[in-house]
Amino acid sequence: MANLTELAIKALKPGTSRREVPDGLIPGLYLVMQPTGATSWVVRYRFGRAPRKLTLGRYPAISLKDARKLAQEALVAVARGEDVAAAKQAAKTVAPAPIIRDRLEDVVKAYLAREAKNMREASRREITRLLEGEILAAWPDRRLSEITQSDVHDFRDAITDGTREWRPGAGPAPILANRAFAAFRQVSNWAVERGLLERSPCEKVRATPERSRDRVHSDQEIKSVWQAAGAIGWPFGDAIKLLQLTGARRDEVSEMRWSEIDLAAGTWTLPASRTKNGVAHAIPLSRLALEILENLPRVEGTEGADFVFTTNGKTAVSGWSRAKRQIDREIANLCGGAPLPHWQIHDLRRTAASTMAGLGVAPHVVEAVLNHKSGTIRGVAAVYNRYAYAAEKRHALEALARAIEAIVNGEPAASNVVALAAARAADGR
Repeated sequence: MANLTELAIKALKPGTSRREVPDGLIPGLYLVMQPTGATSWVVRYRFGRAPRKLTLGRYPAISLKDARKLAQEALVAVARGEDVAAAKQAAKTVAPAPIIRDRLEDVVKAYLAREAKNMREASRREITRLLEGEILAAWPDRRLSEITQSDVHDFRDAITDGTREWRPGAGPAPILANRAFAAFRQVSNWAVERGLLERSPCEKVRATPERSRDRVHSDQEIKSVWQAAGAIGWPFGDAIKLLQLTGARRDEVSEMRWSEIDLAAGTWTLPASRTKNGVAHAIPLSRLALEILENLPRVEGTEGADFVFTTNGKTAVSGWSRAKRQIDREIANLCGGAPLPHWQIHDLRRTAASTMAGLGVAPHVVEAVLNHKSGTIRGVAAVYNRYAYAAEKRHALEALARAIEAIVNGEPAASNVVALAAARAADGR
């Protein structure tokens, strides 16, 4: 068993489930890594015949060196006949920790309990992910009043540059840096309003300007992503293909429910609670999309199992960063070692829209497919136009599927007229 090192810890990557990594130097000392990437130290020992676990605290607040020292002290106490885990629990019961009103973890919990309940489901999930997965992971056991303007800049720079210690192995993420900063600013302003904080540490910190992305995949790149998705298979590979075929958002696909899908009618209906703009959205499923869904495995034996992409029947899959790295490796293998440059999962949505436009699909129909409401049709026309474009959306997505199929099979791309005509014919119109 190899001894843990700071370098080895930073190289660890979170998995789909909780894992414990033993330290080869101190018996019983483990580094616990959660699926979110949050890490902490525990000591496992036996007291009599009973197994015990003592939690030391979070990493990197407690370094490897400090964890070894604390673990050694605990094990010496156990050797003297002390049940250190029971003693710690008893101390909490007899003398509870003083209430610190501006403890960051408590403020975040209070904010989510009082404010998030008024948000749409998608917004509530997103801000919870940012606050728990980034803010609390970066500043465990901190008081909000202790966080300075300089700390906020360092936090955002670490995410932007890909150097955040609380998420080992994660790459640069400038957009995420802005989103996490915005979430923290919301909580800080809320704390000021409630008298928990005198001044927000975000008061004079500006968001980094964002440049609108325009990355659209070429035909060869569409083919490479499709083939790489096929290589990694279920669940993320199939989800990637559905992203290419529907133009839906990543979380809309990864959290897809069987109850939202009507295979007989060939329709996927997203409730308002699961869309970004809060408007229910019906997505016609092309023949190719239906084939993928019909061949997906279903998690059996779990009461109420409804997620399409799940490994336990209770929650949707997570770990898109890891899946993206798998896709990149497969693309590099397919292209002789050359990865796909500078692309993101969201580019698949933009590429689907551009491909449909290139096939002659009208802009307002493309917007209807994407569930956009503020594009081509504006003003009074937008108020009175309640037509759902169901048939047009079906033709557009069938044409998109046929185009992708032709690209992947290396066949000559059909003309706009032929592609749309074939889609209408397949729909029986």
